[in-house]
Amino acid sequence: MIGNLIFAPLVAWWLVAALAGAALVLLVLALWRGLSGWWLRGLALLAVLTALANPSLQEEQRQNLSDIVILVVDESASQGLGDRRVQTETAVAAVQAEIALLPNTELHIRRVGDGEEDAGTLLMTALAEALAEEPRARVAGAILITDGRVHDPGLVPNLPAPLQVLLTGSDKDWDRRLVVKDAPAFAIIGEEFKLDLRVEDVGRVPASAGKEVDLTISIDAEEPATYRVNLNEDLELPVKLLHGGANVLQFSVAPVDGELTDRNNATAVQINGVRDRLRVLLVSGEPHAGERVWRNLLKSDASVDLVHFTILRPPEKQDGIPVDELSLIAFPTRELFVEKIKDFDLIIFDRYSMRGILPMSYIQNVVDYVKDGGTVLVAAGPEFGTVDSLYRTPLADILPVAPTSQVIEEGYRPKLTELGKRHPVTEGLEALAPEGGWGRWFRLIEVEPVAGQVLMSGPNDLPLLVLNRVGLGRVAVLASDQAWLWGRGYEGGGPQLELLRRLAHWMLKEPELEEETLTAEVKGEAMTITRRSVLDEPPGPLTITGPDGVEVTVETGEVSPGKYQALYQAKVLGLYRLKQGDLERVVAVGPAAPREFVETIASGELLEPIAAPTHGGITRLEPGIPGIRAVSAGRLAVGRGWIGITPREAYLTTDVEVTTLLPAWAWLLIAAGFAVLAWLIEGRKGGKAV
Repeated sequence: MIGNLIFAPLVAWWLVAALAGAALVLLVLALWRGLSGWWLRGLALLAVLTALANPSLQEEQRQNLSDIVILVVDESASQGLGDRRVQTETAVAAVQAEIALLPNTELHIRRVGDGEEDAGTLLMTALAEALAEEPRARVAGAILITDGRVHDPGLVPNLPAPLQVLLTGSDKDWDRRLVVKDAPAFAIIGEEFKLDLRVEDVGRVPASAGKEVDLTISIDAEEPATYRVNLNEDLELPVKLLHGGANVLQFSVAPVDGELTDRNNATAVQINGVRDRLRVLLVSGEPHAGERVWRNLLKSDASVDLVHFTILRPPEKQDGIPVDELSLIAFPTRELFVEKIKDFDLIIFDRYSMRGILPMSYIQNVVDYVKDGGTVLVAAGPEFGTVDSLYRTPLADILPVAPTSQVIEEGYRPKLTELGKRHPVTEGLEALAPEGGWGRWFRLIEVEPVAGQVLMSGPNDLPLLVLNRVGLGRVAVLASDQAWLWGRGYEGGGPQLELLRRLAHWMLKEPELEEETLTAEVKGEAMTITRRSVLDEPPGPLTITGPDGVEVTVETGEVSPGKYQALYQAKVLGLYRLKQGDLERVVAVGPAAPREFVETIASGELLEPIAAPTHGGITRLEPGIPGIRAVSAGRLAVGRGWIGITPREAYLTTDVEVTTLLPAWAWLLIAAGFAVLAWLIEGRKGGKAV
């Protein structure tokens, strides 16, 4: 029980103050007049003022509350290194025992694992949440058991008591890690660029660790290259991307005995390969209604440099003008087909026939260009079956079809073959058909397939679109010149733009249009693995090798013609290797080295500026677990072999009683008594009346 004197004035405090001022004036006047009872008059006035202030005695019934100590335990992945788990649990048990010995003190424990989506160790967030759940007046201290590798040091809560950090790990720990310091998001295919990285040893590194290491680099699981590099030095490595789209570059160094972990000995970056400028040569023969189809398609792409020549007048129209002057500008045949032919990514012959413009040696150059990796597309018209056909040239060695010299002129609707329904160039095009189906075409050049893949057919199942690979290059033949009808919307039209765009991109070897591909889309820790195949037989089992070396075999189910998928939930973050048949792919689920393993050496560097202002500090667990003692507020709460908490002496008021010291009439009697006594004294002594 605690008693306090309180005042509940009967009038406003300002009025009490005014009356007190008036009383003081009267008291001074009494002194000036020499009244011997001035002090009794003062007591009478004081009694009146006290009555107005109404003093009361307040008695509180209080219940003492226990002090609270918050213990936040770091259970993130980095705490699994070395013997940190054992250190942590031993320290938790010791703190529980120490707090149990302190009177009127209780311990609240909160355990913290890895943050979601590789957010790391959010220790300050957990501490703030724990503080928010407790009355601040009862919090006597906070203790963190951690390796110090926190990833939210900026979110420091307002601490009402000392913060103590018990640091796990050993001062003898060391680790080797690989860090990519700078990597571009995009790079030009075939052009060399530099990657900035570093292989470094941190911690107390033994002399046996050496000064050099073998660094291995592989792109998309291809044959790796190895470089001998110096440790703890910034490196610039030259790299070339070989294809467009996503390129996964994997870097690794061999594990070393004694290092904390090899999870950060490998890393990966994904760089998108792009072409600097696509150079396309379009050679148009006889003018026709669809001549501008290819030109409009290619010119709509700002990344395409198009060189377009049209043969406006054939040589058979003799008017005395030399052949090399039959164009508005001289046709630079030698420059295009001899000197700079390898600079082009794609050559398109649109209804072109041999009219004395290109000698056979130039056509042979085109054949060699394809075998060395170039691409040729032939958009055929009636001229393809004549004596002047491109088929009557060395180009026949690489063409996948042979003309029969027949031209079918009747209405028909192009359709996909069974192979075409699975091939990425034409897969799904039927879904883009207008109501009632695709519009009709009215011309087909009859050809016989001799190689390659027939994706579209016309009347009597005759080949319409045929693709083939020749050497390192690619060839395609479209056996009709009426694709423009779809673009004009005749009878509802058809997916002209999408078909020609896919065809051109397949010719340009875009990865997403390859017939046999293995890809993976990662969302969080879930992988959607997609296999494309044009083979009749379904692909075999898929082998997934995790970053920990564990292999898992899953089956891919067919979701559409030629498309197979499997869903896989990754167990740990890192690099996964996918293998199905001859196809391999490397996929990063989260970073190759999760955030918890980027820096692994235990350190209180980040937490020291947070603990010091609260009079707490950093204490290593390796020498021994410190004791816990109570210290006064404002004093240093950490020392050799001990850490401190600050008792708060909080309480809960359960009952309050207020008793008036004297009733008002009693105060008036006291005041009257002092006044009468003063009058009697002054009358007996003959004092002057006021």
